[in-house]
Amino acid sequence: MRKPLIAGNWKMNGSLALLETMKQALTSANIASGVDVAIIPPFTLLMSAKGVLAESSLSLGAQTLHPESSGAYTGEISADMLTECGVSHVLVGHSERRTLFGEDDQAVLARIRAALDAGLTPILCIGETLEEREADRVETVVLGQVKTVIDDLSAEQRSRLVMAYEPVWAIGTGRTATPEQAQQVHAMIRAWLSDKDPALGEGMRLLYGGSMKADNAAELLSQPDIDGGLIGGASLKPDDFIAICHAAG
Repeated sequence: MRKPLIAGNWKMNGSLALLETMKQALTSANIASGVDVAIIPPFTLLMSAKGVLAESSLSLGAQTLHPESSGAYTGEISADMLTECGVSHVLVGHSERRTLFGEDDQAVLARIRAALDAGLTPILCIGETLEEREADRVETVVLGQVKTVIDDLSAEQRSRLVMAYEPVWAIGTGRTATPEQAQQVHAMIRAWLSDKDPALGEGMRLLYGGSMKADNAAELLSQPDIDGGLIGGASLKPDDFIAICHAAG
């Protein structure tokens, strides 16, 4: 049985005050013990979050990392720096990193390897644009992104991954894939993983990351191959985020 994971990606938003408010709200919300919850704030809040979340069951994540362990990379942050901040999870290949910052599949793979080498759990983000969906290229694009990473890792490394399917056309646009559309892609990914290794397909947690909200979370999370959510805007609203966490339980 795969344990659901709800991860809140704050992107370039948030504050210390929101961090305190969110922690208090989540710890008093009686989230089911069968649900993992992670907060993924900006880099500036990571060290504060380490202290704020220390007495809670909440995990701390980061939004990206640099593939090198150190060096002359102004403005970047390494995997070891993240672990020093108490980070356990890190997003890799988020659609905004791919589209706005030019991270291609090989750059994503390098970051995945750096995260794994440091003992972090990478959340590999995959998904297609509207143009790719309309051109009937969902399978080619999504499985191509999966294959680049999976084919380069050992079985042990693969088992430490989490994946998040995020249809790019449904992020920040107000559009959401129907539960059936989301399930179809998740099932496709799981089938490919199972062909590679039945245990990998059975055990891989696949999150949905396309504008999951309080009012659609239950239906999305009821799909057999959706094991949680990578939440954007709703993760900045304690009541909404808690409602999604409850829907996962």
